Amino acid sequence: MHSILKSDHSRIASLESLAFENRYAKLPAPFFHGVSPTPLMGAHLASFNAELGALFGLTIEDASQPGFVDYFSGARDMPGAEPLAMVYAGHQFGHFVPQLGDGRAMLLGQVRDDLGVLWDMHLKGSGPTRFSRGSDGRAVLRSSIREYLCSEAMFGLGIPTTRALCLIASSESVMREHVEPGAMLVRMAQSHIRFGSLEYFYHRGDHDNLRKLGEYLLDEEFAHLRDEDAPYLALFDEVIRRTATLVAQWQGVGFCHGVMNSDNMSMLGLTLDYGPFAFMDTFEHDYVCNHSDHQGRYSYRRQPEMAHFNLACLATALLPLIHDDKEVAISLVRERLANYWDCFNDAHLGIVRAKLGFLQQENDDLELWDELLLLMEGEVDFTLFFRHLGALSLSSPTHHPLRSEFIDQSRFDLWMYEYHQRLQRERSCDETRHQSMDAVNPQYILRNYMAEAAIRQAEDDGDYSEIDRLLSLLRSPFSEQPDAEQYAKPAPVWAQSIKLSCSS
Repeated sequence: MHSILKSDHSRIASLESLAFENRYAKLPAPFFHGVSPTPLMGAHLASFNAELGALFGLTIEDASQPGFVDYFSGARDMPGAEPLAMVYAGHQFGHFVPQLGDGRAMLLGQVRDDLGVLWDMHLKGSGPTRFSRGSDGRAVLRSSIREYLCSEAMFGLGIPTTRALCLIASSESVMREHVEPGAMLVRMAQSHIRFGSLEYFYHRGDHDNLRKLGEYLLDEEFAHLRDEDAPYLALFDEVIRRTATLVAQWQGVGFCHGVMNSDNMSMLGLTLDYGPFAFMDTFEHDYVCNHSDHQGRYSYRRQPEMAHFNLACLATALLPLIHDDKEVAISLVRERLANYWDCFNDAHLGIVRAKLGFLQQENDDLELWDELLLLMEGEVDFTLFFRHLGALSLSSPTHHPLRSEFIDQSRFDLWMYEYHQRLQRERSCDETRHQSMDAVNPQYILRNYMAEAAIRQAEDDGDYSEIDRLLSLLRSPFSEQPDAEQYAKPAPVWAQSIKLSCSS
């Protein structure tokens, strides 16, 4: 690595005492490229996630020390770390790309939190690797702020996700569509292994290393499945369940990933690789947040279907691990993959009932939900509607603060009447229902305009205070927060001009 001598006062004992285990680095050479971070010019701390840092014994005082940024910007060796860029392949917009890999990121090493859980400490924007394909290996401040905030927002919503320890800004310029300031993100996750990690070895016909990766997953991530009669089928079952549940959770909060390629799908069912993501403002079934996605492949409506496609890609990669007879293996994974829609529908229906405040099940609940979404199409703010719906009183069933937003108010009144009747059948209590709905329908989400305001403030003025303000807000998205009323309002008109692409 690139070491720069520092005086003793800049040593960070908490960082230097992290016990790296680096299990992934013990895999054979084809799994990664050993590479050092390229120092980021003019690096300085923009924000530190103290809540996450505390899991590793890191404090705000540590982050404020002069040497802290050196360790995470490539200027100083992290004792015990073995930095590497992971290799993987993937289906990108439906087309297989045989080699991708960490082109602007690297696994610094693996450390345990205070509960003994092993985490990847991953740098993003750390410079070129063997997999950069001619690119500079850098991240820009704009996209780094968005990932830093959204990963913590997802954590606050209770949705599985990677997280970010800190955000490092710089004086270094990076060229994308135009010149932008460079940045680095320290990303944390239990694993960064993707569907595409297995695809890489399968499509090369390297079944020996495919099996080594499968063994690694069973040992490190799915140890509870090791003693199953068919451990790789059990692993596939669990990945199906986790993925289906994850996407149902995305749908429940109006989140669009934007680039659901198989290389962006986590084997642990985490939300991974925040690029052109968005939480919908006005509800649209066919909302596409990625302006590079001209065919609408990754629209809101199609996300469950795309998850199924990616699981099919994974199923293919798992075939040599499932059974020596390929035809038998195909039959077995097809049977398991057929369970995806049941898993998704069960998770989705549970979320639907919770968002509507139902404690009991009725056969027509999904029809009631679908009818509501048709009414909301292109007219009503997705987040605000459900937050306000929780305040409904059974004594005034047609009253709703957003009623005026509906063009066909008579049709909305009819829906509200059916909803009221549904609640009465289970003898719903206003107060109890209000509390339960507020616990699942957020008051605050990371709207694009909020992220954009933080980006402009950081880029134009070098002021990172809005990032910290939003980080704190989004950790508690379901609770009313004093002096935060401006964040619980519809997006301003100017937000419609925000364009997101694969460079976001």
